[in-house]
Amino acid sequence: MAAPKDSTHKSPRRKRGFERTSSLLSQRIRSASEKRGFAETRLLTHWAEIVGAETAAIARPIEVSYSRGGFGATLTVLTTGAQGPMLQMQEPRLREKINAVYGYNAIARLRFTQTAPKGFAEGQAQFAPTPKPQPARPDRASLQQAESLAEGVADEGLRRALEALGAEVINKNRKS
Repeated sequence: MAAPKDSTHKSPRRKRGFERTSSLLSQRIRSASEKRGFAETRLLTHWAEIVGAETAAIARPIEVSYSRGGFGATLTVLTTGAQGPMLQMQEPRLREKINAVYGYNAIARLRFTQTAPKGFAEGQAQFAPTPKPQPARPDRASLQQAESLAEGVADEGLRRALEALGAEVINKNRKS
């Protein structure tokens, strides 16, 4: 006869303690990427390393589709309208780099889909944002005026924060 299960027995997972997030999510990431045809998830996770930072800033892999014969797949790459012809000229080089990840000639063709740089479904067209210009630092007169306005504040940290905020506001108002 089989012994009844002991309800005080804990699962072996609890004995190991904390697990890495990557080990907990790896199966979910794999299943999500396989739905889009990416059997090799490194193509998605290491895209910038595979094709280079310049190309990764203007293009994203979307889907891998396989033909009926099974010989070579087509990788769909999303890019902005102006960059499409430039990437088309680099197709052989890009295909070599991508196939190096697979270890064989898995990708036979690249298809470039052009779109607007923002607002595409699922956020796939969100390319590297252009850096915002840094605001000008407040001049000495703005800093002195802000210090005099925050003199009555007893808390040192709050006073410094108010001085910095006041200097930015005063400096912005002077330039306007």
